[in-house]
Amino acid sequence: MRSALALAGVTMLVGSGLVVTAANASAAPATPGPALVAAADEALKDNARAVKASAKDRYSVYSSKRDAKGGGAVRYTRTYDGLRVYGGDFVIRTEADGDYAGSSVGLAAPLSLATTPKVSAAKARKAATAEFSGKVTTTGAAELFVDASSGTGRLAWETVVTGWAPDGQTPSKLHVISDALTGALIGSYDEIESVVGTGNSVYSGAVTIDTTLSGTTYNLIDPTRGNGRTCDMNNGTSTCTTFTDADNVWGTGAPSNRQSAAVDAHFGAAMTFDYFTNVHGRNGIFGNGTGVPSRVHYGNAYVNAFWDGAQMTYGDGSGNAKPLVSLDVAGHEMSHGVTENVVPGGLTYSGESGGLNEATSDIFGNMVEFYANTTADPGDYQVGEKIDINGNGTPLRYMYNPTLDGSSHGCWSTGTNGIDVHYSSGVANHFFFNLAEGSGATSYGTSPLCGSAPPVTGIGRAKAEKIWFRALDAYFVSNTRYVNTAQPTNTARLHTLSAATDLYGLCSTEYKAVMAAWTAVNVTGTESCAANDFSVSVAPTTLTLDPGTSATATVSTTVVRGTAEQVTFSTGPLPAGVTVSFNPPSVTAGGSTTVTVSAAATAGSGTVAITVVGTSPSIARTATLNLTVNGLPGCSGTNGTDVTIPDNTTVESAIVISGCAATPSTSSKVEVHIVHTYIGDLVVSLVAPDGSVYTLQSRSGGSTDNIDQTYTVNLSSETANGTWRLRVQDAASLDTGYLNSWSLNL
Repeated sequence: MRSALALAGVTMLVGSGLVVTAANASAAPATPGPALVAAADEALKDNARAVKASAKDRYSVYSSKRDAKGGGAVRYTRTYDGLRVYGGDFVIRTEADGDYAGSSVGLAAPLSLATTPKVSAAKARKAATAEFSGKVTTTGAAELFVDASSGTGRLAWETVVTGWAPDGQTPSKLHVISDALTGALIGSYDEIESVVGTGNSVYSGAVTIDTTLSGTTYNLIDPTRGNGRTCDMNNGTSTCTTFTDADNVWGTGAPSNRQSAAVDAHFGAAMTFDYFTNVHGRNGIFGNGTGVPSRVHYGNAYVNAFWDGAQMTYGDGSGNAKPLVSLDVAGHEMSHGVTENVVPGGLTYSGESGGLNEATSDIFGNMVEFYANTTADPGDYQVGEKIDINGNGTPLRYMYNPTLDGSSHGCWSTGTNGIDVHYSSGVANHFFFNLAEGSGATSYGTSPLCGSAPPVTGIGRAKAEKIWFRALDAYFVSNTRYVNTAQPTNTARLHTLSAATDLYGLCSTEYKAVMAAWTAVNVTGTESCAANDFSVSVAPTTLTLDPGTSATATVSTTVVRGTAEQVTFSTGPLPAGVTVSFNPPSVTAGGSTTVTVSAAATAGSGTVAITVVGTSPSIARTATLNLTVNGLPGCSGTNGTDVTIPDNTTVESAIVISGCAATPSTSSKVEVHIVHTYIGDLVVSLVAPDGSVYTLQSRSGGSTDNIDQTYTVNLSSETANGTWRLRVQDAASLDTGYLNSWSLNL
């Protein structure tokens, strides 16, 4: 599967404007509509801040699409200083009249980093080869790129190592990602995505399939679905021969007949093609009407099936007696093809984004099974129940209660981002089941609730599947997650709520069901369908202060629904030395107030997000004001603001150095105070203003609690003035804590 790892037309910024040129025709799965793209480009010019634009960004149109109401969604990819940015993709949405309607973006802030590597391409390539398990056939050239899949950018190398997995039968295209400044391994993923007439199929019974007549011989080529071909690998790994037949009656239903598995594969490809075409208006898997090749009888006793970005391949299972050609497996794997063609590079194949990737395939694989409506293999919200890959008659996964497989998460937790993507998928699978069928006892199984969440009433498969596809098609970007502290608007909950709004209306029954279904799997939110509602915004969204100074911004309120109520203003926690006041302290919704932010002479330097809260009798709404406090003139600074460190998450804290005339020394000091059990979970690094990373501590200290240490670092090659960041990565589950304070003396 084509995706990249998170640990994992060209629009060019010129001065204050944007210059737009045509996209390369091969960049997108579908030809963009010129009028729609022009409207999106214009919207991008006027809303560059919304997509976290920087002066070194360049954008390319990836795809465009209009919905039934005339609204548009245009996807863009991004480069920074000439380098590909993974996680930099975004969506611009427009109204039917071309006006800007919103955006989806994965970046937490504009990119700002040096793009000169300190580790050579040759060294990265050698290290990548060493990461491969199996037989290497080729190692490609290392590509320098910006890995922004976590929401912030870092310079990295990506090297593709091709070969065969240790079983000698599974092809492998391993993408290895390493830090271009330190050489540290960031992670890896395999491009090959696998599941660990009439015809008589193995699993779907007697079915109708489309074939092609050539002379007096029938070929297993589907002329109505882009000439998708089904062929026989003859239990090898190279040559594939198209199935032929004299009477157009294929297979016997027994695995011993080679045509039987071919019927399943051919039927699965047809049903998946038809499902996306007839239910979602997508022209097949690739979006261009091209059929999907299907290869069966691959390898010897090969217990696997895989999608390689262009075709499906199925093994025959243990003893060559249980071919992995069931309908939901076919739908699952080919749905990966949809995801990777809709979202540039696909949903990042690790953590929560990877879980959403796998869940999308589980969801649509099951919906294909329901769509086909066969008596031999009816829809059931189980994954792989027919292929018996576990050897005990159990399915791979259960959507109604994901924990039944012993590994999947059925409720979101801070540890969800750190588990295998086939198990983090459980949260979205459980959400979808609740949305479609409801919680509690159902005809498919019992769906438990998480915590004290209220019961969910389902809205039916037909509406649920359209909401999920709309979210994927118009809202998801490559690093969308369940819970996203770096970019809180880039979550599956918010994107599916937006999709429900598009399809059924804000605060409709379907919208409320989406809210309830996410809450039922412990993915909560602050949305409301209160009778009286309002929104809060801040302008400008960013203030910069020197110690001992103050600045103002305007906080505006807008009535969203119902009667205008009195709104009283306050803030969330503030850093030491910073105070906030509102004048007036309350307004009637629809009015505005002036917020004054002051930094005492003793305020610590750094950047912090201040939460502005507006509270009415019905509901509380928030907006974010980003505050940067410059350091006092000199070569040292301290940030005493606490920063929570959740499981399997990277956080940062900033110190701004200004007015330092000296060159940083070879023995600069970094004093760090972290409260955290089991510090062996932590990687602590200092990030210089140019993006250079200096590792202070990496997974050392074992079960010791807390870090209270001063590190000596050679920073003589750096420029003193600018924003320095302390980066803390929690690289394991269970133990958590917070960054208490840190100081920098150059």
